[in-house]
Amino acid sequence: MIIIFVKFDSKDTFFIAYFQQSFIIFTDMNSDFYFIIGLMSGTSLDGIDLVFVQFDKKEYKNFKILAADTISYKDYWKEKLQTAIHFCEEKLLKLDIDYGELLGAEIDVFIKKNNIKNVDFVASHGHTILHEPAKGITLQIGNGKVISEITNKKVICDFRTQDVTYGGQGAPLVPIGDELLFANYDYCVNLGGFANVSFKENKKRIAFDICAVNIVLNYYVQKLGFEYDDKGQIAETGKINYELLEKLNALEFYKKAPPKSLGLEWVQTNIFPLIDKMEHDIPTILRTFIEHSAIQIGEIIHKNESVLITGGGVFNSFLMQRIEFYAGNKIAIQSNELINYKEALIFAFLGLLRLENQVNCLRSVTGAKQDHSSGVIFNV
Repeated sequence: MIIIFVKFDSKDTFFIAYFQQSFIIFTDMNSDFYFIIGLMSGTSLDGIDLVFVQFDKKEYKNFKILAADTISYKDYWKEKLQTAIHFCEEKLLKLDIDYGELLGAEIDVFIKKNNIKNVDFVASHGHTILHEPAKGITLQIGNGKVISEITNKKVICDFRTQDVTYGGQGAPLVPIGDELLFANYDYCVNLGGFANVSFKENKKRIAFDICAVNIVLNYYVQKLGFEYDDKGQIAETGKINYELLEKLNALEFYKKAPPKSLGLEWVQTNIFPLIDKMEHDIPTILRTFIEHSAIQIGEIIHKNESVLITGGGVFNSFLMQRIEFYAGNKIAIQSNELINYKEALIFAFLGLLRLENQVNCLRSVTGAKQDHSSGVIFNV
């Protein structure tokens, strides 16, 4: 047994005490810090990302990730989330409750596993099922009231709906975090189910979805029995179908000016039918689509050395090589913690801004009629 007693004065805000070789995170609820749990589930279905973050109330960019974890989806949930786009309203309402129960249970496990004693609130992105902002539709499941009841914590969620009602895309939402937490980078890129980018132009934050990435790569590699293409090794063995590549690069979406965003519906309508019509060899499909994604991403960040790239796609080293080729420069690799959990971190931050009624949705990014503070709060 190991017991360490730590003495601290009134200026200290937290300490870690070790007891029986486990740790407990103590926090001062009346301190100068917020302590928040953030959750994110992306379209690539890698799992549920959870972070426990400390934010300095006076200087937000002084944050610390105190604990983090990714919970992989069981096959049951993967199938549900992949097919929910076709559910009727009644089944979607049930799924919203069921998924909220899943998130609540996983938050409780995360809290117990990390011996977290105090949490100001939980900020949950949920999981996107429907996203067609042109039709005024966006749906992220994971019922906040249910999560609050299970965890006995304040919950802030549903960050996208208000923006869509204001005429915006409801996405991307991460750029406010790029603006306030990572302003030292010229470009912030996330490589998840979709690639998106955020940057400053004419003193305004501009952001948009660039192209599909893992949502397509994972779909095809799973036909070979793998969850994902580790480091892009299968793609690297394939050949480029140049006719398919030309068709992909010619898609109308790439000609549109921002703000613009993508969803599973767009992939199912524009990407899968095109690929399935023109190519059946999986390594060739993966190789061709990596080239396509790299061209689209490289064109945006061309010849710029101040680029922050995060998200699961960073671990696809072959994809990163091709992005660097088209970008024309090397890209610095960040810590695994930041690569894996930047989006969950920023949704915790979005919750903080909503709690303080500060702007967390930028009209220059989403195209909404105004900047606004978005998110629904469920109190205990």
